[in-house]
Amino acid sequence: MTPPPDPRLTPARPHIADARLQGSVPAARYVEGQPRRVVAASAPLRRTPSPDSGTETEAVLGDAVTAYAEEEGHTFVQLGRDGYVGYLPAGSLGPPDPEPTHLVTALRTFLYPAPDLKRPPHGHLGLGARPTATGRSGAYLETPGGFVFAGHCRETGHTEPDPAATAERLVGIPYLWGGRTSLGLDCSGLVQLCLHLAGRDCPRDADMQERDLGTAPPDDPARLVRGDLVFWRGHVGMMLDGSRLIHANGHHMAVAVEPLAEARARILAHSYGAVTSFRRP
Repeated sequence: MTPPPDPRLTPARPHIADARLQGSVPAARYVEGQPRRVVAASAPLRRTPSPDSGTETEAVLGDAVTAYAEEEGHTFVQLGRDGYVGYLPAGSLGPPDPEPTHLVTALRTFLYPAPDLKRPPHGHLGLGARPTATGRSGAYLETPGGFVFAGHCRETGHTEPDPAATAERLVGIPYLWGGRTSLGLDCSGLVQLCLHLAGRDCPRDADMQERDLGTAPPDDPARLVRGDLVFWRGHVGMMLDGSRLIHANGHHMAVAVEPLAEARARILAHSYGAVTSFRRP
């Protein structure tokens, strides 16, 4: 029996669906998706078009999306990065061109109204955001949203060689359900951000990551290596070496490092149960 399509990855709701799904997914009407790009520093992707709806994940500056329809100040979209479906604030989207030229590699960087660090900033960009430079003035890139210090960016195509090293830079970042920026992260958002910065595809949620990422390492926790992933039912962390785990978690309410053995014992007793698998991306 064919399983039903995953609603997290299927651009369809009872009242509207992608035209490509006509005949396979029921909906009141079908529409052709239109390319758009995220122009806000970050934007919450919600399950329903309401600011009271919980955040499923986040989109960041430069992300490509396919937009289907506006509803109640939100746009029904599918993210190009990982296929996730939901509603973004309509004001967070703009035209698909021009494409991003740079990648923010600092944890955060400010947007200034002029190429002058003494001017009060009017916003910020986080790690992984992708601005479009329209010019350069001294040490600053000029972008449609303001001036960004060029030393905090690399040209698009840059990749970070070690996902675990990126994760270590994020220690102490607060836990945020649905978060995937340097202001707040959940467990799978941390893994996804670190792998994306390394140039690797990565789905959004822990169950998807467990299903799709890499191969199983030797079935022996003593043989885990840096970068291996540890999965529970609903949770994921990354190994820093053979014994230490880094993960965004609700116990610390932050990205934290701890011995895997301690994390396993606590999680078994109080939350997600036993480890379900190890994966080597």
